[in-house]
Parts: sequence; structure tokens; C-alpha cells
Amino acid sequence: MSADRVTDADPADLYAVLKGFEGRPAAVAGVGKDPVNEPMIRHWCEAMGDTGAAYSGPGAIAPPTMLQAWTMGGLSGHTGRSQAYDELLALLDGAGYTAVVATDCEQEYVRDLRPGDRITFDAVIESVSARKTTKLGTGYFVTTRTDVRAQGEPAGTHRFRILKYAPAARRGGDGRAKRPRPVVNRDNAGFWDGVADHKLLIQRCAGCGTPRFPWLPGCGRCGAQEWDAVEASGAGTVFSYVVMHRPVFPAFDPPYAVALIELAEGVRMVGNVVGVPYGEVRIGMPVRAEFVRVDGEWELPVFRPADGGAGGGREGRD
Repeated sequence: MSADRVTDADPADLYAVLKGFEGRPAAVAGVGKDPVNEPMIRHWCEAMGDTGAAYSGPGAIAPPTMLQAWTMGGLSGHTGRSQAYDELLALLDGAGYTAVVATDCEQEYVRDLRPGDRITFDAVIESVSARKTTKLGTGYFVTTRTDVRAQGEPAGTHRFRILKYAPAARRGGDGRAKRPRPVVNRDNAGFWDGVADHKLLIQRCAGCGTPRFPWLPGCGRCGAQEWDAVEASGAGTVFSYVVMHRPVFPAFDPPYAVALIELAEGVRMVGNVVGVPYGEVRIGMPVRAEFVRVDGEWELPVFRPADGGAGGGREGRD
């Protein structure tokens, strides 16, 4: 059956067509828009809070986890992207699986990347799963594998998995869609217990005293596994932000601002900025944490301008 005649009414036929995309190219002879360079490495390390000595100075290398960054096409995209990948996504859109979320990635590193390295890559549609039902909705997991080269030599492999899905309509007693709940596990349960008590808790390493967020089982600086939890003041500034317009999810009313907040204690966390029009959010804006009740069931930390407006902020960073 041809792809343009498959609909969600015949999922078996749809899956058969989707499987036919496995092994087809997702990108051919792709070229990194920029060579590996020191400014991008510096920006990455600043954003991640990574102070590793290997990433600066003479003989510096790029953080291995930047592997995908050198292949990204930006808002204008890549000319090397294949027709097959576009056809696959269009087919899923046409069958009603219009939403997309990145689920996970796997990276393998072959050699260090250094400033000046020219990046080339090829990507393949590695697998398409059978139809799955998740908390977000029903859809298909699509995995692409990108083989990255530097100066023509193998440098690493990046597997990236997305879920193309039809959003599930979760609704409360009043008929309104419900917000997705956070994923709570053994590593971050203490944080969410604190939020339930209107406390913003961060971890502090018992070995070197370094504060950290998000919650992790061990210290990234000294490797110690012992830690305690301390209550943050809630004061911070907007380190970076985006305004969400698309995609539109049930229970969200775009446009709205999502910010990376630098807390006074020196760690950063992501949260909504409320109490001010999204167009007035600025980098450097002082904010303070507060807690809102969501769907009458659970608490969520958000951030409100500390001075009631956008004063003190600026459009960008030096």
C-alpha cells in the first residue's frame, strides 16, 4: 500500500509502511555549519557549569557531550536532510501523530574533537517502533543514528530517539486538560517532597560542599556520594529564556516564557516566569520562587519578577 493512502484507521498497514523507512538515509553528506571552535565550547561550558580544565587553554578539547552540537542545522536547517526522513514525519503527521518529543539519546565517542576540526556526518533512520501508548499519548518511537567524522576520520556516533504521538486528552472533573506530571524517581523524590511543603531544596555535597541541581546521586566535582539537602532562598535571576509558541499542548496556553533561572546559591533550574507578560521577560531579571497548585493535585515551583516588572534585565549576554 502506498504511503499517501495509509490512515490511522489501518494501523497495521501504517506500521508496515513505517518499517519500510528503516535503513533509509536521514541525512546525506551533512556538513557542520561551523568548525569546532573555542567560543562555542566556552558558551557550552558556561551553560552547563562545566569548569573542566581540558576545555580551555592550549590544547583544549571540546566536551565529548557536544558531539551533536557540531551537526545541528539551527533554525535554517540542513541542506543534507533526506527526503525519506521528511516523508516519514509527514506520514505520521497525516495519520494524526502530530506532536513530537525527544525521549533520549545515546552517544559513542571515538576521538577528541579540537578547535579547527571540520565536521561531516551521515544519518540513517535506524528503527521505527510498533505503536506504543505512553502517558503523553499513543505514537511511534523513531530512532536515527548519526555517524560523525572530524577531518574525515570517525569521531563518534549519536543515536537520537523521538516520539511522534497523538496527545492524550487528560482532563479533570471540570473538563479541562490536565498538566503533565513530573517524573519522580529515587534520585529526585526529595526535591518534590520539598516542593510539596513549599520548600525549594538543593543538594550540597558532604565532601566538597558544592551545591548541585538537578538532584543527582553523586557529586560531579569530587565524586563523593554523600550529601545533604539545603533550602534555597528562592531568589535568583533569569540566566536565559525562551518563549513557547508551538507546539500547542493541552493544558498550556501559549505563548508563555520558560526560563533557566540562576539561583542565589549558584545552581540553575528551569521554570515558568509568571506575573509579567512574556514579552517583558529579560536576561538578568531578578526573580523569586513561589509555588502554585496544579490541577488541585500537586505543587509546582514557578518564578515571579522580584521587582514586579522587567527592570534590571537586558536583551542578551556579552
